[in-house]
Amino acid sequence: MTPGDELEPLAIPITRTLIVAGAIASRDYQDVHHDAERAREKGSPDIFMNILTTNGLVGRYVTDRLGPTAVLRKVAIRLGAPNYPGDTMTLTGTVTEVATDDDGTTVHLKVVGANGLGHHVTGTVVAEIPVEIPVEIPAEIPVEVPR
Repeated sequence: MTPGDELEPLAIPITRTLIVAGAIASRDYQDVHHDAERAREKGSPDIFMNILTTNGLVGRYVTDRLGPTAVLRKVAIRLGAPNYPGDTMTLTGTVTEVATDDDGTTVHLKVVGANGLGHHVTGTVVAEIPVEIPVEIPAEIPVEVPR
């Protein structure tokens, strides 16, 4: 991995279920995230995704692309265009910096999530990929049978 490398994009369909489930999971009970009528009363054409769900999706995107041992160290995002039901958000990432030491590799990324209205989320992520520690599996596993 080197600066300038691009991660494989991830397209996420934005459904009502995703928006509402994300709001519930993050304990964000603002009506604009689950009640379309109240959202319209407040000037929005429909319910829209909250920032905590977006943050989780950005984290998922990075760890899916960097592997199961990747650890997020910093996620800094900013929201733009809302994610409404029926749209698709496509996350993309670009490596901006890579540092390797005895403990593993630290990767800095620029991440963008775009939908039909523009950029829903822009930000940066710092993730660590630790050095894999070899695990020895014994040829025979002793088994004791209780009496």
